Amino acid sequence: MKKSLSLIAALSAAVYLGPLAPLAQAAENQDPIKLTLHDWTGQLLTTKIMGEVLKEGGYNVEYVQADYIAQFAGLKTGDLHVAMEIWETTGREAMDEAVATGSVENLGETGMLAVEEWWYPSYMKEVCPGLPDWKALNDCAEEFATPETAPKGRYLGAPVTWGGFDDERVEALEMDFEVIHAGTDAALFAELQSAYQRKAPIVLWVYAPHWAPFKFDGEWVEFPEYSKECYQDPSAGINPDLAYDCGKPRGPIWKVSWSGVKDKWPGAHKAIKAFNVENDEMGAMVTKVDLDGKDLDGVVKEWMDANKDRWNGWISK
Repeated sequence: MKKSLSLIAALSAAVYLGPLAPLAQAAENQDPIKLTLHDWTGQLLTTKIMGEVLKEGGYNVEYVQADYIAQFAGLKTGDLHVAMEIWETTGREAMDEAVATGSVENLGETGMLAVEEWWYPSYMKEVCPGLPDWKALNDCAEEFATPETAPKGRYLGAPVTWGGFDDERVEALEMDFEVIHAGTDAALFAELQSAYQRKAPIVLWVYAPHWAPFKFDGEWVEFPEYSKECYQDPSAGINPDLAYDCGKPRGPIWKVSWSGVKDKWPGAHKAIKAFNVENDEMGAMVTKVDLDGKDLDGVVKEWMDANKDRWNGWISK
């Protein structure tokens, strides 16, 4: 009897002292929480960090590849559950529309601030000295031409699934540029690296947080200032007939979820709301993956090991 009681006591102590036991209590059920993955390194890092934190809390996590804008259809129906990066610059309209249905919830800012805009290397000012003004860029359009676009300039846009209204902006501002969309995030920045090494003409989509605006000397093109009306009301901008005749918005990167998450997994819901990283922190991780060639999952593990107290605070709130 004494031996049995000792065994029971030992097992009770083991359950009580287990390092993940308090967190595992937050796993209200074992249905998988589906987090969406997109096609740029920073978003993969953000999502994998959140997913690994949820796993530490005892949750079952599933990563699902999804289109950046089209994912909102799945978030509305509950087929997808969490999207960790909706950029103010390109996703705000889709986010607001989804939230207005009541089926999607805005879980707040990630802590990162977004810039997505046309960008050129500083050496291009030698042939187009009026930069960064967009009118000067347009006057120098031929300096950015390639055989496929001549006599128009070539603007290398992001993958078409990212949105951003570049084609609409070119039309509304009557720019002598043709928008050529890169197939992938990697292809976009590989072309930038190649052009920069050769001091070749290029103007392209660059975003932050990212390593590119820190590694390369360059500037954002200055378009007419963004306003919500510019995107929605053609008469509000400099072109009275067309919308999008201004620059992109700048602002937070948001987290969103299917509205059912807060009831089905309330502990996970709190943890996702608590998630917070900053631009410099994310930029450093993206640099490790994209420039230093480190394994993405290894970089996530490195961050997890270095920030245990921090993410434990997210999951235990």
